[in-house]
Amino acid sequence: MTLPEIVDRSEWLVARKALLDREKELTRARDTLSADRRRLPMVRIEKDYVFTGPQSQATLLDLFEGRDQLILTHFMFDPSWDEGCSSCTAGADEVSRGLLEHLHTRSTTLAFCSRAPIEKIERYRVERGWEFPWWSSYDSDFNLDFHVTLDPDQAPAMYNYRTAEEWEALGSPLSAAPGSPQEQPGDSVFLRVGTDVFHSYSDFGRGTEWTGGSYAFLDLTPLGRQEEWEEPKGRADYVRAAEPDFAT
Repeated sequence: MTLPEIVDRSEWLVARKALLDREKELTRARDTLSADRRRLPMVRIEKDYVFTGPQSQATLLDLFEGRDQLILTHFMFDPSWDEGCSSCTAGADEVSRGLLEHLHTRSTTLAFCSRAPIEKIERYRVERGWEFPWWSSYDSDFNLDFHVTLDPDQAPAMYNYRTAEEWEALGSPLSAAPGSPQEQPGDSVFLRVGTDVFHSYSDFGRGTEWTGGSYAFLDLTPLGRQEEWEEPKGRADYVRAAEPDFAT
């Protein structure tokens, strides 16, 4: 085992402050990136997608549960599988009741979606003890349209905004074969304006690593953290102080 160098407190402080300068640079760069993410244009959802839940079917608008924003996590669960993806399962295990409540106070709903039929989803959800809403897109082309199910038989394969040809040129070809759909992870973010739904953002691959806490989720959305320091100004009707307080 290789351990860090052992030094006295004064030498450690010099090194720590140098690292802090770099951390602050990264924080400012991330703030700028998040502001640019909020400035992304949006695409109106024109297609009438239908999802199935444990009680009934629902439209994409229904998935908002009356809130302004929807973060939809694409959980890898092929209809032929008996269990969900182990990596997606690890991420879902971190979704707490507190996280859901914090997002709700900022008018944001977090839900999960998979292509498996609702019976398999519900069985797995109950086994894991999860409380977040989880919808089935079975018999829908939602996953294909948002490029988290790759099936060249049904649509040209594209993942993380690169075509199959572009992945091939990079030396990392997509393994999706015609007639053998391949599931992929991702997050998609939607904004509701009245009864109109807009797609504002999606991330894939390692981009999903950032979704590890309430602020991380909110930073993906058009309205952001809804705090007074954020750019661009005037995005949210009600802004809070720059404190991690999700009571309101």
